[in-house]
Amino acid sequence: MKNIYTICLVVFVFAFSYAQKIELGNVTLSELNQKAHPDDLTATAAYLFQKGTTTFEYTESDGFYISTIIESKIKIYSKEGYDFGNFEIPYYTPSSGASERVVISKAYTYNEVDGKVDKIKMKGSSEFTEKINSNWSKKKIALSDVKEGSIVEYRVEIKSPYITNFPVWDFQKTIPVNYSEYNTYIPEYFFYNLHQKGTLSLEVKSTKIPRTINYTYTENVIPGMSQGMPKRITNSIDFMVSKTSYVLKNIPAIKNEIFVNNIDNYKVALHHELAGRRMPNSGYDDYATNWETVAKTIYDSENFGEELKRTSFFEADINSLVSSVSDINTRAFTIFNYVKKHMNWNQRYGYVTDEGLKKAYVQKSGNTADINLLLLSMLRYAGVDANPVLLSTRSNGIPLYPNRTAFNYVIVAVEVPDGLILLDATNKFTTPNILPIETLNWNGRLIRKNGSSTAVNLIPNFISKEVTTVLVSLNEDATITGQARILESEYNAFLHRNSSFGLSKESSIEQIEKRHTGIEVSDFNVTNEAELSKPIIRDFSFTHANLAEIIADKIYFSPMLFFAIPENPFKLDSREYPIDFIFPRNDKYAISITIPDGYKIEHLPNASNVMFEDEVIVFKYNIKQVGNVIQLIANVDINQAIVAPVYYEMLKSFFKAVVEKNDEKVIVSKI
Repeated sequence: MKNIYTICLVVFVFAFSYAQKIELGNVTLSELNQKAHPDDLTATAAYLFQKGTTTFEYTESDGFYISTIIESKIKIYSKEGYDFGNFEIPYYTPSSGASERVVISKAYTYNEVDGKVDKIKMKGSSEFTEKINSNWSKKKIALSDVKEGSIVEYRVEIKSPYITNFPVWDFQKTIPVNYSEYNTYIPEYFFYNLHQKGTLSLEVKSTKIPRTINYTYTENVIPGMSQGMPKRITNSIDFMVSKTSYVLKNIPAIKNEIFVNNIDNYKVALHHELAGRRMPNSGYDDYATNWETVAKTIYDSENFGEELKRTSFFEADINSLVSSVSDINTRAFTIFNYVKKHMNWNQRYGYVTDEGLKKAYVQKSGNTADINLLLLSMLRYAGVDANPVLLSTRSNGIPLYPNRTAFNYVIVAVEVPDGLILLDATNKFTTPNILPIETLNWNGRLIRKNGSSTAVNLIPNFISKEVTTVLVSLNEDATITGQARILESEYNAFLHRNSSFGLSKESSIEQIEKRHTGIEVSDFNVTNEAELSKPIIRDFSFTHANLAEIIADKIYFSPMLFFAIPENPFKLDSREYPIDFIFPRNDKYAISITIPDGYKIEHLPNASNVMFEDEVIVFKYNIKQVGNVIQLIANVDINQAIVAPVYYEMLKSFFKAVVEKNDEKVIVSKI
């Protein structure tokens, strides 16, 4: 009996202490002195807990509004986790209409000082507000005195007059979460559809609780029927509230491996979609929608479709530009290049204009909508069959259900007999059907003038090439000298121009030498850098002293030289989200290696041909000897941009084979 009592007492004390931790302000020395997360020794930080509560509050002046309180407690383990002492909260602040409000309180940093808990309050200067665009702002916080071992905590309250803006609750983060709890209190008048992302199961508990709202109204006095002042009458309404609690414990960090679109797409999260509303003594208001309705609503808005009708401010310029151009495609591309040259993107996303197309045109600057809707308006004025395409950028995520906030970007589609030509004038290096990487996010929504719309696949289906040709000589001292030519087309050329356009020769050489440790580059030259319709070509000479190794009288080296894939990019045991290569590609290497006089080729690697799942990815490796020259042709073809996670193990094995083949050595020996 005594043992049973002891066990029960221990369990009770543990449960009580755990419950005590799920509140702000309760920081212990043992928490501060914890050096690593018990379930993830690599974690740079961890959420000890995060709690959220969303309720519907009521005022007589505004009616129901949504109030959300978030409380977070985070442990910092290493310097790499310092960023978790900073956070930001986006909120809706339209140019017209009511804005959401954000209040941050109870923001503290805790440290261990001389064996005691030291509590540092957030300084007023650590809170900032930043305008994102005409409709959104964000509150930014930087807590002070954050160091290894610190615990930071804060409380955020968000008040929103928009019942459609129900907050998204992220249970999973890029760091471990010990405990996450989200509570919702939804009056019987509102109906929401739930959408859960991720693969972990939530603990869900629901109950009904009564609530009463008191309100006051004025009873008018009917002339001739009574006397005195109008009466103020207080009344009340009783209704039921659905309380639902969602809990998830010991949530592992979601690992952001290579070739992932946006890791937030795959985190465990809960979304609420407003389906309808039935207020007292009223009918049912249906809020459920579809993509066609969303697209048409956006098109008909003042800062979108109405802006497209205003053309007088640019008509003279466009007439001068294309009046003598009869071919419709040439006319379209002429206007496209004109807008790219004339306009400058201000780094703001948006599918509606910030201040209007005329002002943006005069100022030569604007957000993505200012620039691309200007392009669209000019194309239509010039007789080109063009329409807008709404999309969500990679950083904005993949929409789960139809809603206006699912989109944050707009491009232009020119309709031709063979299909669509997609244009984006916000970037100086885009070309027809070559869009900024940020826009390559599954499907967009094309809207025509008549209000009809259709899905548009944004994932490229054409091959982007990189062809590397190398002529080298292997010297007796195991150094290698040679010349290389790298030709890049389509998206490969776009990426290179986007990162390296206008670099000096010295900076370009430094780039190559930084990428390939041990190489010394000279005689660098670039061709077609400014001719966007042509492949970009880089030529350079090089020497390298660390690619070959002398053992006895033999020289060992990989014929892939410094182009070999050094390690398998896929390292996780398993993966639950797609592998995103962004665009299909072909990487080809043609390498000729002349061995020194007085040497013979003793060993060559075997040829290899590795295929992955119906030739979605193919690796070919063909090598032969022609006199004293080794000739290698190697290809890696990725014919599909996105690979389902079910194939992860196979893909991991595929790249393991490629890395091993790349590492195989040629052996040459003295005659």
